[in-house]
Amino acid sequence: MPLAATGELVARAAARHGAVAAFNVITLEHIEAVVAAAETAGTPVILQVSENAVRFHGGRLAPLAAAAVRSAEPSTVPVALHLDHVKSGDLLRRAADCGFSSVMYDAAHLPYAENVAATRDAAAWAHAAGLWLEAELGEVGGKDGRGPLAAHAPGARTEPAEARRFVTETGVDALAVAIGSSHAMTSRDARLDHDLLGALHEALDVPLVLHGSSGVPDDELRRAVAGGITKVNIGTALNIAMTAAVRAHLAGDERTVDPRSYLAAGRRAVTEAAGRLLPTIAAARVG
Repeated sequence: MPLAATGELVARAAARHGAVAAFNVITLEHIEAVVAAAETAGTPVILQVSENAVRFHGGRLAPLAAAAVRSAEPSTVPVALHLDHVKSGDLLRRAADCGFSSVMYDAAHLPYAENVAATRDAAAWAHAAGLWLEAELGEVGGKDGRGPLAAHAPGARTEPAEARRFVTETGVDALAVAIGSSHAMTSRDARLDHDLLGALHEALDVPLVLHGSSGVPDDELRRAVAGGITKVNIGTALNIAMTAAVRAHLAGDERTVDPRSYLAAGRRAVTEAAGRLLPTIAAARVG
C-alpha cells in the first residue's frame, strides 16, 4: 500500500488511547526487518531515519529513503516515514521530496527562547510543505555519545506549564517529553516519572512522544502509553539485536566471507526484537 502519513497513524493511536511504534533504521536490513515484524504483528509502524543515519550514508538522504518507500509499498500494514532528530535546516528541507510525511526538529539543546524561535521557523516551513512536525522540550539525554542527564539536572525534565507555552508559541504537532528515559541505553532499567507524564498529558493538547524507549522495560512502556504517550521511539534495541547476531554468526564460522550470511542473521534478530516490542506498544490502552 502507499506510504501512510505519520500524523494519521499517531492520530489513530491517540483515538484508541494507544500508541504507534517508531523504529530508527540505518540499513536496508533494518527496514526489511521492521516491516516484516509489523506485518506479522498486524500493526502500523513508523520507519525513522535520523540525521546521524544520514551522516553515516555520506549525507545522502534519498537512497535510504527510497529503500524505505519501496519496502513499504507492498506491505500489508500502514507504514509511515519520519525524519528524526534533525538539526540541519538543509536536511529538513529535503524531507518532503524523499517521501517523508513528518520530521522531528531538534533544537532542545538550545536555551528556551532560541529553541522556540528555531522550532517556530521549522514548523512554519514544514506545515507549508505539508509535513507534520515533532519537537522536544526538556532534554532526553544520551544523544551524540553523551551520557544521560542526571535526574535533577537543569533541563532533564519537561515542565508542564513551559511545555504548554512552547506548543502555543511554536505550533508544533507533537512534543517529545523528557520524563526519565535516555537515548542509547543498552539496559532496560529506566524508570519513568508517571506523575509528570500525567501532568503533561493534562496540560497539552498535542500527542506526546517518548524518546529513548529501548531502555524502558515493558511494564513501564505500558504505563507510559496508558498515561498519554502516543508515539514510542526505539532504535538502540534493534542495534543491540543485530550486532549480537552478527557477532555470534561470525564467531561460529571464522571462514565466513559472504556478508549475506551474517546480514541475514542480523535481519532475523531485528525482526524478532521489533516483533517482541510491537504488541507491548500497540496493545496498551487507557482504562
